Amino acid sequence: MKYHDVIIVGGGLAGLRAAIEVNMHNLRAAVLSKVYPIRSHSIAAQGGINAPLGNHPRGSYDSWERHAFDTVKGSDYLADQDAVVRMIKDASARIFEMEHWGCPFSRTPDGKIAQRPFGGAGFPRTCFAADKTGHMLLHTLFEQAVKYESAAERGEMKIYNEWIVTSLVVENGVCRGVIALELATGKLEAFKADAVIFATGGAGRLYSNSTNALINTGMGMAVPYWAGVPLKDMEFVQFHPTTLYGSNILMTEGARGEGGYLTNNKGDRFTANYADSRKAMEVAPRDIVARNMTTEILEGRGFEDAYLLLDLRHLGEEKIATRLPGIRDICQKFLGIDPVDQPIPVQPGQHYTMGGIDCDKDGLSKVKGFYAAGEAACVSVHGGNRLGGNSLLDTIVFGKIAGEHASDYVVGKADLGAGDKALEDALAREEEKLKKLLSSTGSEDPSVIKEEMQKAMKDDVGIFRTKEQLGRALQRIRELRDRYKKIRLKHTGAKYNYDLMWNIELGGSLDVAEVIVAGALAREESRGSHFRRDFPKRDDEKFLKHTLAYYTPDGPRLEQSNVNLDHWAPKERKY
Repeated sequence: MKYHDVIIVGGGLAGLRAAIEVNMHNLRAAVLSKVYPIRSHSIAAQGGINAPLGNHPRGSYDSWERHAFDTVKGSDYLADQDAVVRMIKDASARIFEMEHWGCPFSRTPDGKIAQRPFGGAGFPRTCFAADKTGHMLLHTLFEQAVKYESAAERGEMKIYNEWIVTSLVVENGVCRGVIALELATGKLEAFKADAVIFATGGAGRLYSNSTNALINTGMGMAVPYWAGVPLKDMEFVQFHPTTLYGSNILMTEGARGEGGYLTNNKGDRFTANYADSRKAMEVAPRDIVARNMTTEILEGRGFEDAYLLLDLRHLGEEKIATRLPGIRDICQKFLGIDPVDQPIPVQPGQHYTMGGIDCDKDGLSKVKGFYAAGEAACVSVHGGNRLGGNSLLDTIVFGKIAGEHASDYVVGKADLGAGDKALEDALAREEEKLKKLLSSTGSEDPSVIKEEMQKAMKDDVGIFRTKEQLGRALQRIRELRDRYKKIRLKHTGAKYNYDLMWNIELGGSLDVAEVIVAGALAREESRGSHFRRDFPKRDDEKFLKHTLAYYTPDGPRLEQSNVNLDHWAPKERKY
């Protein structure tokens, strides 16, 4: 059994920032990452990170109050406003911290951090490093983690690369640690800790049309869900308006923030034709732009009934090469086109999970000693719809906060023997499950089950939803859950058995998918990214509530909880 004061599961931005904070408190931190940390999905974030710095001439009178209100309004008033205010008030400090640690932000002519417009904001407040902002931030944090890992005087930090967590160990409402599988050996091991932080990212790969990395299976949400921690607001799934046609590779919102146009097969900038995007055009909130794009395609104004065009040609080669080099590189490599000369074929695709592990503004869940941060968590600062540029901010703000509060919780604890038996029992149970899975003689092909799950989610739990669609999807997911019990692995070796890893995670994906569909079916209104054709209006009287899903063997048990409305009362939509 391995012991660390605090275990952080996930090596992306939220996980690394949490680990650094724990280390700064001179505690022994461990990071368990499914991949080498700089391969985490945080690296794929392109467009930028929000903060009310006021460095752009049109944003010189920006403020934390304006940023916070835009976030709450964009969330369709489902965000907890105390958490939003906390995130925004911390935003500038976190940006300057990253700058001082060496993040190479793009600059204004006078040397300040450059900012550009993003959807849902009245001001250019999105700081950026060309269109590779996540890449730059992640490498900056990883450098700090490596520094602290090797600096004995700062305590101990250990990074365990290529481990997957299969179980969260909870004893009498107290978190005791985790059980994890080492991919290099195929062996399970118990990790004891006084506090555990999950920062495992989103669940995009429940859908076939996702911008997310293959590792974003939702397993990091399933593990605490199985242990009794509720998932919150999982029905809110964001679809990014501009993903590359065919592959769904992200085409950053920064492309539209820099002045890119969206056009249909008639050559029209169609966003002007919709009341809800007429004013902001291409930089209206993501849920609005994605719905309007889908409407254009469904009504026959798309190309091949599948995509629209993102036109950057008028920006000129110099601006594209300076501000959007990654987009140009992707287009050249994956489509053989140059956006300097040709418009980019784009379509909406699954992008972000607003819901996640239920936790408060300190990152603390309902289980003592268990915390969450980043996209895996639901604080909730994004509510029904996340503003572009707020996800990277969420990771580093609440990564730090979770690390800080977990450290405060751990300091002075003296129950050294507590939890040992619970961990030993959990390890034995996981070993038995693993043995059963490896020796299964079932007839079901898990890859087929995964494809059918992804298709059901894409077809029936997408941008537009109805009771009929959601009911069909729920039935389908439950059928797939039953079929999953009869899967048979193609490879049963011990070392680097990715067949085993993916199929352990498939069980988690199916349970998280069921939560999304059940929550969407129960929420009989339209709010943010959740749009019900049969209930097209927002219903604050019945549904200005968070959805909580608790695990049971028969499916999720749903409850509601109140939304914090300390600062701004909900307003009707007026476009």
